[in-house]
Amino acid sequence: MADGFRTIVFFPEGAYGPTNNCVGIGNVLRQRGHRVVFIVEESFAGRLAAQGFEERLMRLGPKPETEEAPGQFWIDFIRDTAPIFRKPTIEQLGEFMQPTWQALIDGAKYVDDRLLEIIAELQPDVIVEDNVVAFPALPACGRPWVRIASCNPAEIKDAAIPPFSSGYPVDDRSAWPEFLEEVDRTHRGMWSAFDAFCQERGAPGLTWREMGPDFIHESPWLNLFLYPEIADYHRERRLGATWHRLDACVRAIDGTWEVPAHLASGDGGLLYLSLGSLGSADVDLLQRLVDVLGRTRHRVIVSKGPLAEQIRLHDNMTGEAILPQPAILPKVDLVVTHGGNNTVTESFHFGKPMVVLPLFWDQVDNAQRVDETGFGVRLRTYDFEDRELTGAIDRLLADASLRDRMAANGARIRANPGTTLAADRIEQVARTGAPVLR
Repeated sequence: MADGFRTIVFFPEGAYGPTNNCVGIGNVLRQRGHRVVFIVEESFAGRLAAQGFEERLMRLGPKPETEEAPGQFWIDFIRDTAPIFRKPTIEQLGEFMQPTWQALIDGAKYVDDRLLEIIAELQPDVIVEDNVVAFPALPACGRPWVRIASCNPAEIKDAAIPPFSSGYPVDDRSAWPEFLEEVDRTHRGMWSAFDAFCQERGAPGLTWREMGPDFIHESPWLNLFLYPEIADYHRERRLGATWHRLDACVRAIDGTWEVPAHLASGDGGLLYLSLGSLGSADVDLLQRLVDVLGRTRHRVIVSKGPLAEQIRLHDNMTGEAILPQPAILPKVDLVVTHGGNNTVTESFHFGKPMVVLPLFWDQVDNAQRVDETGFGVRLRTYDFEDRELTGAIDRLLADASLRDRMAANGARIRANPGTTLAADRIEQVARTGAPVLR
């Protein structure tokens, strides 16, 4: 473009976490004068436009007979699959992980032609995706593209890192071989078929590594991963030169959020409880946490999620279906979370310790990593005893040394905003068409 501005297209997974990551980066680029367009599922229609972005709509499957809420497919999927989350992660591989990967793959196949149409129309200078499976249209279209990996870094395989979605500790490898054998048994055929599809559609082949399969390509131009250095893994093999770390990627929030008067002061701590937009679809679990915390002296802010009308709060609480999490976290003392990557990295960004009760996917890896690095406590999600939860909260709140360490690290992270760092590197790809190396 003669004026120096570029067309930058974001393509996040159809969930709030990846979408919010991309919105934060997109806002920085838009403020610099670039044209920023979001490719979003039809269920998200209008939500990005309301924030000033152009939208292009697509579907990952046939249109349903009834109107969808944003991300409704995954809300329903998680709600119906919740009983499986009570099982060990090795048993979840065949019953949850494989069907979930297959659903994601089916979506990628369904939308590939539509993506090519959108790319041909927009003629973007760079495409930025935050997904966990490949969309062959991106590497096949011939235009520069950027990958954001906003899951736990175990997704980027390495022999020194526990298998992805295992939740296993770093310092005990005894269970790793059996887990990887089960990955091979449950995932190999599906991965092989998707690998063939990617190549048929003009994309490179996928890779099966020592620590399991990759369902997505590494970008030749730029790869960003989202995790605080202080909690990241030590790798046996250094990541390639196009990989860059973002300690956090917290979007700016318009306006402020004030703690309600009845929670503004008290003897206990101020807690934030969130199971994420998907995890909170498990109403029974969220209600149990609410009830346990309702019997404590602590004050609690509850993100109630998509089924908010079914959650009954107590007098020491406030909550809504959707809350401006980045505006709330600076005000609280501790976070009780499912371990989603957004909430974990945002908690590090604001220097808050965590109690983590993971459900699925990389949440188990985040929970284990937070626990083994000493920045929080991992609890059994469905089998915890009330006193385990309340005891963990009280211990973390009383740990002045931990509070000081997290506050100092949070200040360091905030001094180098991930949204700006990501925007700088994406802009460089858009302007030069060349790889961005460390």
